[in-house]
Amino acid sequence: MAAPHLSSAPALAVHWAGELLHLLPERALWWPAGRVLFIADLHIGKAATYRALGQPVPGGTTQQNLARLDGLVASHAPERIVFLGDFLHAAQARTPQVLEALAAWRAVHRDIGMTLVRGNHDSRAGDPPDTLRIEVVDEPCLIGPFACCHHPQTHATHFVLAGHLHPVCRLYGPGRDSVRLPCFASDARQAVLPAFGEFTGGWLMERAPGQRFYAVGGQTVWALPESP
Repeated sequence: MAAPHLSSAPALAVHWAGELLHLLPERALWWPAGRVLFIADLHIGKAATYRALGQPVPGGTTQQNLARLDGLVASHAPERIVFLGDFLHAAQARTPQVLEALAAWRAVHRDIGMTLVRGNHDSRAGDPPDTLRIEVVDEPCLIGPFACCHHPQTHATHFVLAGHLHPVCRLYGPGRDSVRLPCFASDARQAVLPAFGEFTGGWLMERAPGQRFYAVGGQTVWALPESP
């Protein structure tokens, strides 16, 4: 039996809440009409947090995250970036090096509006410094037809965009071969974005009726076949 055809493109267009959005291979979501870039689970300073606890993990992830954000800003010119929770990983992430890197990055992008929808890690790490000029709000934050949240949920009137789960899906090859990939996951009322941050891990989501998965790999996003 032939394998099902998978539509693919560097970025994948979807229509949610009557709006055109682009699922980006950088594990972000772009809303062209609103000129808004949605980012979930940045977890700035996670590696620094582990090193503070004595774990010999490599450094450089904060600069990698910020460099990837720079690339998205350069290619899409957003008017606003909405962080869907977990901006800083923990209180231990607030090192001078991390905060200086964030301040330098924000200074370069000082004309872009930025909003953080608080997540569970934000409650422990604390809000970003006021000098970063990031508006901090609780979920849900309503923007156009979207309810911007950290935790997946449903909303009475708006389509939910959320993070928190760090979703990954499993693709199967011949025999016992398989691979796990970050993914976007959506149903009729909400979508969950993959974690943007480096060094974040992922949670394997099981398929459910009415749910679509969009895998991210090799600088491409593609729609997986619908569940039977």
